[in-house]
Amino acid sequence: MIKRYLDFEKPLEELHIEIERLQELSSGGHENYQADIKKLKKKLAKLQRDIFSNLSPWQQTQLARHPDRPYCKDYIKLMLDGFTELRGDRRFAEDSSIVGGLCRIRSVPLVLIGHQKGRDTKQKLAHNFGMPNPEGYRKALRLMKLAEKFAKPVLTLIDTPGAYPGIGAEERGQAEAIAVNLREMCQLRVPIVVVVTGEGGSGGALALGVGDRIIMLENSIYSVISPESCAAILWRNTSKAREAADPLKLTAQDAYNLGIIDEILTEPPGGAHHNHKTMAGILRRAILRNIKELNNFSLDELLEARYNKYRKIGQFEE
Repeated sequence: MIKRYLDFEKPLEELHIEIERLQELSSGGHENYQADIKKLKKKLAKLQRDIFSNLSPWQQTQLARHPDRPYCKDYIKLMLDGFTELRGDRRFAEDSSIVGGLCRIRSVPLVLIGHQKGRDTKQKLAHNFGMPNPEGYRKALRLMKLAEKFAKPVLTLIDTPGAYPGIGAEERGQAEAIAVNLREMCQLRVPIVVVVTGEGGSGGALALGVGDRIIMLENSIYSVISPESCAAILWRNTSKAREAADPLKLTAQDAYNLGIIDEILTEPPGGAHHNHKTMAGILRRAILRNIKELNNFSLDELLEARYNKYRKIGQFEE
């Protein structure tokens, strides 16, 4: 896969290219360049730390949308020990912007539901750019109810710009589908672990976002509106998205400070898009740990804690 670099990542590109060139020469039986490679890798690691330790909210937004970032199907392939996909909402149609099914991590059975984007034009169109229609949310709810019936924990992976805003989606009850998911997830009688892996956009994310544990990857975002849409409302100018990103408080650290999420997962050096396998391993361990902790509670205790968790969000004192 050809690596793509954001503007602020450009200083890393030259070093990556040089390291790969020397590795090819060494493997081809030419002079051994291991000392030079080691030196360049050390320089690369320092540069990555310098760049990624001081990212702006807008830069983190760009990382959350990075075209090489691992998507739901990547995590399914790298993280799960078995997966059986289930399709359709049994009312209207299949929506491929949401992927879901029965799975296992080690010996732990789960029902996984996640947003799926696409990398090339064909995939993006097939998955509707990760923007679900009402049938996508109704499929997700069908799988959640299946999990409840068979007492399996639910895992959701959130990565969407938002719900699809088309006329057809509204005619088929987009807002109602999201609202029903919110209501039903609040009272679903199984543990729910929610992970924001990329973009957590508006109601499109919230429809899969009610859980007992909410986790965000270090460079993911979670917001009621995108910076571009916010800029269009405030200044009638989407080019001011950079300025809108900061007051939106959309970064993982912002969400943690505000008490919206429970945990931030550190990404591999350079971001999740540089090492899918390592990121999947980190996420896998976090999911197992959280499910093990949640299984220590009775269902009544779980629902009570879930209720209190969301009641506390947004509280303030004067």
